[in-house]
Amino acid sequence: MTEMRGFLLFWCTLTATIAALSLGPSFAHVLESVPRLTKWSPSLWRETTVFNGQFLLFAAIGAPLDVAAIACPGLLAWQLRADRPAFWFVLAAAVLYAVSLAMWSILVKPANDVLATWVPGPIPENFDAIRLRWETGHMVVTGIKAAGFVSLVVGLLSIRHG
Repeated sequence: MTEMRGFLLFWCTLTATIAALSLGPSFAHVLESVPRLTKWSPSLWRETTVFNGQFLLFAAIGAPLDVAAIACPGLLAWQLRADRPAFWFVLAAAVLYAVSLAMWSILVKPANDVLATWVPGPIPENFDAIRLRWETGHMVVTGIKAAGFVSLVVGLLSIRHG
């Protein structure tokens, strides 16, 4: 029994860490969105977001973390299947992180696809719409991830000990 508790503790810690690391960059997007939407000129926004690689690591590191933030709570929920209500909260966390990734695909990825076509020169006519979709899409994703993280924490605190 002690070995299982150690493994469960490891898995809970890993899951919480992965979920937090997935939420962190999303929350960073929200924190920087106000000046990006209200103070930055279109050329500054485009230069930093599109041409100078500010978000390259968000894709290279963030994408695997987003997938792991679905898989880890999913596997943890399976381990907790006999421990209600912890199971339901952790399962909800996995579902919410999956929904956040789906919303990223629906809201942010289409904007990213347009951004990938932009070239230096005049600001595109659709700039305001694409910027707003990109920024608000990240806000939606962050809200869903935050709900998933809270559900995960409640689930972890609900695990029966003993």
